[in-house]
Amino acid sequence: MTEKERIIYVSIEEEMKSSYIDYAMSVIVSRALPDVRDGLKPVQRRILYGMNELGLFHNKQYKKSARIVGEVLGKYHPHGDSSVYQALVRMAQPWSLRYPLIDGQGNFGSIDDDSPAAMRYTEARLTRIASYLLSDLDKDTVDFQPNFDETLKEPKVLPTRIPNLLINGASGIAVGMATSMPPHNLSDVIDAIVAYIKNPSISDDELISIVKAPDFPTGGIIYGYEGVKKAYLTGKGKIIIRAKHHIEYTRSGKPMIVFTEIPYQVNKAAEIQKIADLVNNKKIDGIVYANDESDRNGLRVVITLKKDANVNVVLNKIFKYTQFQSSFNVNNIALVNGRPKLLTLRELISEFVKFRHNIILRRTRYELAKAEAEAHIKEGLLIALDHIDEVISLIRSSENTEKAKKGLIERFSLSEKQALAILAMRLQTLTGLERQKIKDEYDQLIRKIAYLKEILENYDKQMQVIIDELVEIKEKFGDKRKTEIQYITEESNPEDFYSNDTVVITISNKGYVKRTLLREYKMQNRGGKGLKGASTRDGDFIESALVAKMHNTLLFFTEKGKVFRLKVYEIPEGSRTSQGRHIQNLLQIDQDDKIRAYIKIKDFNDKNFIDTHYIVLATEHGIIKKTRLSEFMHIRRSGITAISFKDNDHLLTARLTNGKNKIMLASSMGKAVLFDENQIRPMGRTAAGVKAMTLENDSDKVIGMVCLSNENEQILVVTENGYGKRSLLSDYRMTNRGAKGVKTVNITEKTGTLVAILAVNPQDHIMIITKSAQTIRVKVENIRMAGRATQGVKLIKLAHNDAIAAVVKIQYEIMEENNHQHLDNEIDTDIEPILN
Repeated sequence: MTEKERIIYVSIEEEMKSSYIDYAMSVIVSRALPDVRDGLKPVQRRILYGMNELGLFHNKQYKKSARIVGEVLGKYHPHGDSSVYQALVRMAQPWSLRYPLIDGQGNFGSIDDDSPAAMRYTEARLTRIASYLLSDLDKDTVDFQPNFDETLKEPKVLPTRIPNLLINGASGIAVGMATSMPPHNLSDVIDAIVAYIKNPSISDDELISIVKAPDFPTGGIIYGYEGVKKAYLTGKGKIIIRAKHHIEYTRSGKPMIVFTEIPYQVNKAAEIQKIADLVNNKKIDGIVYANDESDRNGLRVVITLKKDANVNVVLNKIFKYTQFQSSFNVNNIALVNGRPKLLTLRELISEFVKFRHNIILRRTRYELAKAEAEAHIKEGLLIALDHIDEVISLIRSSENTEKAKKGLIERFSLSEKQALAILAMRLQTLTGLERQKIKDEYDQLIRKIAYLKEILENYDKQMQVIIDELVEIKEKFGDKRKTEIQYITEESNPEDFYSNDTVVITISNKGYVKRTLLREYKMQNRGGKGLKGASTRDGDFIESALVAKMHNTLLFFTEKGKVFRLKVYEIPEGSRTSQGRHIQNLLQIDQDDKIRAYIKIKDFNDKNFIDTHYIVLATEHGIIKKTRLSEFMHIRRSGITAISFKDNDHLLTARLTNGKNKIMLASSMGKAVLFDENQIRPMGRTAAGVKAMTLENDSDKVIGMVCLSNENEQILVVTENGYGKRSLLSDYRMTNRGAKGVKTVNITEKTGTLVAILAVNPQDHIMIITKSAQTIRVKVENIRMAGRATQGVKLIKLAHNDAIAAVVKIQYEIMEENNHQHLDNEIDTDIEPILN
């Protein structure tokens, strides 16, 4: 084996580890993360430096972007031209940078994420504020390093006078880390830096009160302050930003939500399209159309609503489902001494002050050395002018320049530089005016030298120089905040996204549930055929229904005696004819369990209410149990036990009471028992209960329970085949708990078994739902009053083999407007589930 063919064996694990670490550090240091001092990534720094070298200042002519990209690529940044051009474009976009560093001419893209024109078509130059990033670059203020081919030098950092990292922010994804720093208002940041310089021990809260919050170039509203404060104190935080809006109205009176500012880095056109999709998918109701009316005068997105739409609900849904409310995740990672570090607000300010202090010292030393050198020359010239005849004579008598230089040095004790300056002196300098000019310049240099030395010797003066320069920048570029701050005491309430409408909640025998606006159910006379209700699968039918408000809480009681909890708005919405969603997709109910009762709670936060009310549960076998409502406040997603059973019993229904009611249970054989609620003592959730009714035989079962609080209430009963009647409560005698009861309806083959019992008033309405999903709403006053032992009248015409599935009571006031009837104030409901 020859020397050239020698193979060196290396561990692949070590080689991969070493190579990947090298790659990761290269990405971190040389590509993705900004330097804490000038707030720039290498490509941004090279673009600005290259433009500075080309003389593209704010008061000079534009040059083609392709020329700038070529300059940067060829001299400093040997990567793809697209990466350089994209960085250049971003620094020119006023919606990307709070204070753009490049003044672009041509198509540099749009806030709708339109692509910029090709670099051969656009032109650019530095902005006025960008010149302050490059000021004093020629005064030995920063270190330079060789470029990629070591033919040129480039600065390691720019000697910026402006706190660029704070005012423009930064974003970048490295290997294993990323940075996301928000922009800020220049005036606020400078005020905070000045306050820190004057009092380095200033508290974090005082600094935060000056900076206030990020200030995004696209404006908007910062919603809530906890995320902002956390970001400033820890370097990480989540800031919620909302689009700024106001309400206008069309000529016809339709409300319009007008957005005039949107969150940072949000694509306006994409969000308008998303709103249209949400409307088409029925996720947002009440929107007629969305239109982009933005022009050169500013952004304007108009969402036109229906006349009867709830503006706040629509607005909150837009915020929920679109980026018109978005979050900015702050992660203040920047390079400090070449290493990535998570920085708080105080540390960002401190690092900038340290950097500016170092720049001031280096610049002052450079200017002092230059001033001393100039003063030294001026001093020699003044000596020559004071002895001008002798100097001229000495020069004329010298054979050559070298001898003249030596003669001057020896005769007047000059330095070589002074002697050369005298030899280079023009004849016009001999005039009186020129001599006085040199004398004035010399005196000015002496004063400057004294001032520069004083700065170098005095720390306070160094800090004052920093302050003076910052104040000057604030006076030139300071502006008002664009982003407003909206302080909130708590997170948004989910109820804000839903209007508190009245809805009908239905659940089928196979467990499909939905909510439908009550106004979809029209009023009909007794004996009508009813409207088509929910479409159901083969063998399925509507088993129970409930009327509730959107903001109510629902307790779901299952056949096995467990209880679950949902807000009404958490139940999926469906039309009157839709099937709904299976309850097991909403609640963690066992496969062989099913919902048997709902209870509507208006407000679980009312302590007095929950302490004085009870849940009364009844089973098919005639067992009853009473438990305080307060024991149902904290319900897990997996549910909790509401009642324990004996002898294969199942839960039938549940009622909410105040502890002072009369309770009536009815059986399928047409018997009813009435007793005082005081006969039931409160029990714990896991108790089994006590006997409430003795049934006729094994085939008999309890079909319903009513809780009566008013002696004037009437008893409505409905049979399986659609017969029903009203009876006076006084027709029923009070008995003890556990009795067989008295006849409440005459059961015949024509009527079928008893399926529902309700406590009603004449002004109430009832809704009857059949197993085939037909529905009918009937006024109670249109149902005949009859004695306990009668069979009643026909309430609904049933198709062959159809039967009653559920009967619901609706208590409300009727409002007539334009010959239409509307629900005005829903008070309470009763529900009778039918067990098969």
